[in-house]
Amino acid sequence: MIGLEYILSIYNLQHVELAEILGIKKQNINMWVKQKQNIPKKYLPVLEDLFAVRSNYFSREITEIDKLEIQKEKLKKELKPLIKKREQQFAIGEINDIVEKTIYDKEEINTIERDIEKAKLVSKFKEALDIVDNNPYLDTYKLIVELMEKVQHEAVLHKTIEALAHYYEVLPTFVNSQPEQEEFETEIFEVFDDHNC
Repeated sequence: MIGLEYILSIYNLQHVELAEILGIKKQNINMWVKQKQNIPKKYLPVLEDLFAVRSNYFSREITEIDKLEIQKEKLKKELKPLIKKREQQFAIGEINDIVEKTIYDKEEINTIERDIEKAKLVSKFKEALDIVDNNPYLDTYKLIVELMEKVQHEAVLHKTIEALAHYYEVLPTFVNSQPEQEEFETEIFEVFDDHNC
C-alpha cells in the first residue's frame, strides 16, 4: 500500500473529497494511488500541510513503521500535545549516541512512540537473524527470546547484557543504568577475559 492510500484510509477521506480539497478531478487521485501518475510537485506541500506528514510518504510503499509514524503525526495534529519534558537517553542504531527524547502530556503520543521504538527493535532483530541464510547462532537467538519471555525483569539479566555491551564496546563506558553496574562489570569482565577465546 502506498502512503497516500493509507493516509486517506486513517483520515476516513474518500478520493473525491481529497480531489475537491485540491480542486482537481477524482481520477487524478485514483491515478496517484494506483501509481500510474506521480503526484505533481505543486500538490506535495498542500498534502504535507493537510496531513502533517512529510512528502516522501505519499508516493511510496510504506512499512509498518511508516504506518505508525503516520498515525503519530495524525494524533499530534488532533491532540495538539504539549512537551512535558525532554530526557537524554542513549540510542543504539546507525549511530550510537545520546539523543533527546521528548515526553508529551498526552499519553497516546508517548504510547505510539514506544510502539515505534518496539517496531524498530523487532525489525533490527529480524535483520540480525537474516544476516546469513543458515545462521550458525540460531540457538543463541532462541536463548535470547526465551530469556526475554521468562526473566526480562530480572536485574541480573539486564546487568549482564549491559556488561556485554560495554565489554564489546557497543555501549560507551559512560552509559551506566545503575551505580553498582561498574562494580558488577569489573567482576564479570574477569570471567569474560578468562573464557574469551
